[in-house]
Amino acid sequence: MKIRTILSTVMAVLSLGLAGCSSGGRDNDKPNADGSPKTLRIGYQLIPNGDLIVKDQKWLELALPHTTITWSKFDSGGDVNTAMIADSIDIGLAGSSPVTKGLTPPLNIKYKVGWIFDVIGDNEGLVVRGAGSVKDLKGKKIATPFSSTSHYSLLAALQEAGLTESDVKLLDMEPPDIQAAWSRQDIDAAYVWMPNLAQLQKDGKTLVTSGELAKRGKLTADLAVVRTAFADKFPKAVQVWLTQEDRAVKLVRKDKTAAAEAVAHQLNIAPAEASRQLDQLILLDAKEQAGPDYLGTPEKPGAFAQNLLSAAEFLAAQGKIHGVPPLSAFQRNLATKELAEAVRP
Repeated sequence: MKIRTILSTVMAVLSLGLAGCSSGGRDNDKPNADGSPKTLRIGYQLIPNGDLIVKDQKWLELALPHTTITWSKFDSGGDVNTAMIADSIDIGLAGSSPVTKGLTPPLNIKYKVGWIFDVIGDNEGLVVRGAGSVKDLKGKKIATPFSSTSHYSLLAALQEAGLTESDVKLLDMEPPDIQAAWSRQDIDAAYVWMPNLAQLQKDGKTLVTSGELAKRGKLTADLAVVRTAFADKFPKAVQVWLTQEDRAVKLVRKDKTAAAEAVAHQLNIAPAEASRQLDQLILLDAKEQAGPDYLGTPEKPGAFAQNLLSAAEFLAAQGKIHGVPPLSAFQRNLATKELAEAVRP
């Protein structure tokens, strides 16, 4: 199973890389007459947030009529990082843990955090069979996508329970593979996100969620990363994209039914279930994200940089990254200038 996952990921990235070479980077060397990029390549995930609304409603295609928009689906932030390194996408969705890894050695990916798609709540969690507490998982097989926010949260949950990685059998699986392994009873537990989490919860017990861990200081989020070279060359296109993401958050607040229908269409689930999953996330509009608690402004970067630093310190202690950059490094990689232009009246 793992070999198939690796091979499929490699083939997907190679195919995206070839597409990027032929239609992304080269085409954008000569922008359209209005200054917009000829192509905009977006990597998305099946997570019930505003990004799926933007995709479903084709708002970006309407706002950038002279730009070819391509949407490529990924199963994890680790795969998004790989695609960014291959210069296969311009904007991608990845959790705060893989983004932290991307901004630190040895990856040092040249991208910026442009948007917080959501602060993760009860839509990620640890589901088990036959265990009453996290401590009971000693010696058990636990699956999670490595380098993801779920992986980060799982390690935090184990640490809280006094367990180490060596006390359990950790398996690196993508969400669809986790669901299949769970149905075959090949694993005892899994830490994963919606919509796969909902399938596991049908016959499993949820021991802890990322929302609960956030209240105890281990906050995670789904972030948008924008290639620095693309943001520098096409700042107006980035601002247009940010405006559409902000529009999606406002739709959730103003017309929950319409928002849920769009998400349901993308996830192939009932609107009522899409509405329930939307409620498990904290969605922030552009004005909130430009505030001091999150991305902040060019003059005063927000506190989210500290969150990334804390995640880096935790990952370094776990031996997952090679070093921890200073806070200023994370502050520099918040796309506060682009966000400030997007929220300007």
